[in-house]
Amino acid sequence: MIDSLLIANRGEIARRIIRTAKRLGIRTVAVHSEADEGMPFVLEADEAVCVGPANPAESYRNAEAILAAAKNTGAQAIHPGYGFLSENADFARMVEANGLIWVGPGADAIAAMGDKIKARNLMAAAGVPVAPGTQDPVGSADEAVAAAATIGYPVMVKAAAGGGGMGMAVAGDEAALRTELAKVRAFAERMFGSGDVLLERYFPRVRHVEVQILGLADGRVIALSERECSVQRRNQKLVEEAPSPAVDPELRERLLAAAVKAGEAVGYRNAGTVECLLDPATGDFFFLEMNTRLQVEHPITELIHGIDLVEEQLRIASGEAPTFTGVPETSGHAIELRINAEDPKRFLPGPGKVTTWVEPDGEGVRVDSGYAEGTTVGMSYDSLMAKLIVVGADRDEAVARARSAVAGFAIAGPKNNLPFFAELLDNAEFLSGDYDTAIVARMR
Repeated sequence: MIDSLLIANRGEIARRIIRTAKRLGIRTVAVHSEADEGMPFVLEADEAVCVGPANPAESYRNAEAILAAAKNTGAQAIHPGYGFLSENADFARMVEANGLIWVGPGADAIAAMGDKIKARNLMAAAGVPVAPGTQDPVGSADEAVAAAATIGYPVMVKAAAGGGGMGMAVAGDEAALRTELAKVRAFAERMFGSGDVLLERYFPRVRHVEVQILGLADGRVIALSERECSVQRRNQKLVEEAPSPAVDPELRERLLAAAVKAGEAVGYRNAGTVECLLDPATGDFFFLEMNTRLQVEHPITELIHGIDLVEEQLRIASGEAPTFTGVPETSGHAIELRINAEDPKRFLPGPGKVTTWVEPDGEGVRVDSGYAEGTTVGMSYDSLMAKLIVVGADRDEAVARARSAVAGFAIAGPKNNLPFFAELLDNAEFLSGDYDTAIVARMR
């Protein structure tokens, strides 16, 4: 087993990785920006190294500074968490070239899945369902119009190098397509360094369902359960639950089999997620993308399977067998709420100093937090402050526990979206389980 681990991340995911590492007796090293000095994850690590100023490009995305910190502290391995450098194939190669263990999939798999066009074509060749769309980057606006005529409107215009819900727009006709194509291409060039764009059929009513996979050290790829991620704002997730209330045993079998095919197609190792769009009217699903890292919402999978996915990641990276044999069965129902520093109506950022921070507790309640009283939520990083996770014997019990936990979570200083979750957990559409990715828009 790895004996020392540098966590190339911050906030709640850094604390979460440290927690598992400490339980396993692994020495931990935190890297942090100047702005994050004194944050809980820095204080909880065995050793901490400042790698630059608040700007992520000069700190958490500064590959050279992070590698130097690993060498200077004698760290054996690097865990990238999610975001920042977690899906950077070049960084993964640099880590291994420096004789360190990369706690994640191989660089080739990261690169293959990092381009949405290449990933889509690779999945189609492997027999994984994909939505009607373009197989090559769209060139001129006229080419896009011709492709859309074949695909059928409405179409989704997507940045090939995009991620995290960014670089996407819907076009319902030719005029809108020409406008949105130019906007998405300009955004993609500015944000991702590539103006490549693809078109896919847009489904007005769709659910976002994903499958957790593990590529084991012995070469096998296994699929755990699915997660429902349809409660979103601006194509970014706010709530996840597992299992999905939209998935029956037959659909689950098809979803998990497709996820295994996707992992096998790229020789996947370590933890990853195969994201799909599900048409609730037909039960058809289509590959959306593969996240070549640990997901923000991984705790709900942990709770219904009774496993620790970070421990499994570390075991795989160490060349060891998992803690389980076969595929662990599921039990109960889990829900995760992303507690963000944003107003609960328009979801605009609301940073500030935390003057009150009281976490809920009780049976079936877990909080993975990155902040505490006296810390400050700044503008340099993602607005995620904590994840409130609950598990119950069934969905009704999980919802009831989530309601109680939301009511018992006290935050003052930064704006927060706890009032939105209180509203959602009493929303008839959500409670029915029959909702889709437009539920938040309908609530607003």
